[in-house]
Amino acid sequence: MESALYLIPVTLGQTPYEKVFPPYNHDIITGIKHFIVENVRSACKFLSRVDKCVRTENLVFYELSEHTRKNSIQDYLDPLVNGQPMGLISEAGCPGVADPGADIIEIAHKKNLKVVPLVGPSSILMALMASGFSGQNFAFNGYLPVKAPEREAKLRQLEHRAYKEGQTQIFIETPYRNRQMMQSILSVCSPSTKVCVAAGITCPEEYVKTKTAAEWKKTKLPEIDRVPAVFLLYK
Repeated sequence: MESALYLIPVTLGQTPYEKVFPPYNHDIITGIKHFIVENVRSACKFLSRVDKCVRTENLVFYELSEHTRKNSIQDYLDPLVNGQPMGLISEAGCPGVADPGADIIEIAHKKNLKVVPLVGPSSILMALMASGFSGQNFAFNGYLPVKAPEREAKLRQLEHRAYKEGQTQIFIETPYRNRQMMQSILSVCSPSTKVCVAAGITCPEEYVKTKTAAEWKKTKLPEIDRVPAVFLLYK
């Protein structure tokens, strides 16, 4: 196989591997011996789901998390420099999108190494697809502030941008704070502002609904306190 840094998407939750990945991914993944991962344990579980014959003890892992210092990862790509293919695995979804993988991808480009993104699920893109909001003009804002006053100020800013620029605003939250996020959205947004909640994408508990803020206030909020969710605002 070609020597490159392969960006390997991971299932969202316990979705069956074959439901969301093409056979090509399997062929690439099983041909790689060196992996840069966000978490070694979860990466091993994922690789075992890709192919039960994978012997993870024979693989080499380089950990790259939000706590890893950027100056300590400069040598991670040495196997690739020496002609061996490498894989980059996120904790969930697509590497480099809302995770620390972008740092190693940047280094690969600086070293003029080939980068190959593989097909796989992105909760952010799939939420946008299912929302009914503008897919021509959108922004992903990551995590909003944890404290309610700062979070609500940010929500007002995003709502203003949605109306002024016609831009879909996308953001995420830690699952156990999903309910607080929804409460903040409904407390500050205009009644006519459209709000989409996309939770558990591709999983059995998948929930995707778009309503105005006024309609959401009349609706029993979904039980998503333990489910990864994406929130979207639009005019």
